[in-house]
Amino acid sequence: MTHEIFVPFWGAPELLYETIDSVRAQSQPDWRMVIIDDCYPDPSVAEYFAALDDPRIEYVRNEVNLGITENYRETIRRATSEFVTILGCDDLMHPNYLEVISRVIARVPDADVIQPGVVVIDEHGTPGKPLVDRVKQGLLAAKPHDGIAVLRGEEMATSLIRGDWLYWPSLTFRTATLKRIDFRDGLPIIQDLALLMDIAFDGGSLVYAPEVAFSYRRHGSSASQKTLLDGRRFRDERAYYRQARSIAQRQGWRRTARTARLRAMSRLHAVTEIPGVLRHGNRAGLQSTLAHIFAL
Repeated sequence: MTHEIFVPFWGAPELLYETIDSVRAQSQPDWRMVIIDDCYPDPSVAEYFAALDDPRIEYVRNEVNLGITENYRETIRRATSEFVTILGCDDLMHPNYLEVISRVIARVPDADVIQPGVVVIDEHGTPGKPLVDRVKQGLLAAKPHDGIAVLRGEEMATSLIRGDWLYWPSLTFRTATLKRIDFRDGLPIIQDLALLMDIAFDGGSLVYAPEVAFSYRRHGSSASQKTLLDGRRFRDERAYYRQARSIAQRQGWRRTARTARLRAMSRLHAVTEIPGVLRHGNRAGLQSTLAHIFAL
């Protein structure tokens, strides 16, 4: 069964090439990869792929810049395999990634989302575990039984709204699920959590296999970090938590609704960000952070 891997690209070409190499090193060779270049202004990228002799790899350049969400949608429109991975253009698959995913599918054929084990690296490729990842992996991640954890429906939604412990670029999705459940507009910063919650609200399933198979690159000066400093991140989170609470109440999922109302881990995250916002942020960022901590 061919596994499709899409790489929406806008970033550092040298890191993209490391990502490509990590896919080519897979122990399972039955894969197809499509790089969708969102008009990155460097002609050397197209030249690199023109010289690459691997029929499993296709390079596509958008006619106009689509932006993050629309480029993700483009990957989903192009997907034809039963399962698909939307890989970050600076992250790394370990050689066993597809093996781990294949074993999970064999055990849980109806899985909608699969999360393998992840290690975190910095912009230089050095492994580390910042506080946010210690919390994700130590406190929030589902606890496996017999090698995996399977969460469905309300249990999945409650786990993720308590604190999103998944690593989006490392996930494998059932393609039909992504084609049926679209990204929500107006939430570009937390579009991944909103989509995952909608999969849960639709009765979907999440499987966590903790065997390490992926390196997630966390940049100190990433776009997501900037949204914490200027207030956008926590503003969007508050808006989405209200939406999630309302949906959960309509479905009668009391635990999910209560967890969304309390948003305890999200508030604690805001507390830990105050020193950085004071040093590097602006007034809007500080106001948004404080509102996130204290607002009901």
